[in-house]
Amino acid sequence: MTERPVVKRTARAILLDGDDLILIKRTKPGVDPYWLTPGGGVEPEDSTVVEALHRELDEELGAKITHVVPCFVDTVEHIAGGGAKGVKVQHFFVCRLESMDLSRRHGPEVDEPCGEYEIVRVPFSRIGIAAVHLVPLSLRHYLDGNIEGVRAMHANDLG
Repeated sequence: MTERPVVKRTARAILLDGDDLILIKRTKPGVDPYWLTPGGGVEPEDSTVVEALHRELDEELGAKITHVVPCFVDTVEHIAGGGAKGVKVQHFFVCRLESMDLSRRHGPEVDEPCGEYEIVRVPFSRIGIAAVHLVPLSLRHYLDGNIEGVRAMHANDLG
């Protein structure tokens, strides 16, 4: 079996605030709206994937997070900016929102947006997840089958 090179890594948050999941609704010209979890690419200056997650949530939401627990990995075919072919590995972490100040948002999504980035809350339930076009589809399926398990990742007795 041939192993494909990892050409991109991302850090994404399954960001819970009480009973809500915080998502970004993306609207681009000529594309149906879709919803995604906040986060983005791991940069060379990020010492860890978790550090990238904190940086990305600060940029996109002006947010501070706590209780960061790895919960899901998605691997997809990807062509990097320089044309290198391989895979993109998306690391998903369940975490809690500590604070959010949208006036602190910065970075390319704010400074030079391609379409709209709307911060939305949906109930963290099967009905809430089904009500939006959440991408990637693998995450939507994972959450649909694991709502209780994801919540349990923040149980006091987990260790």
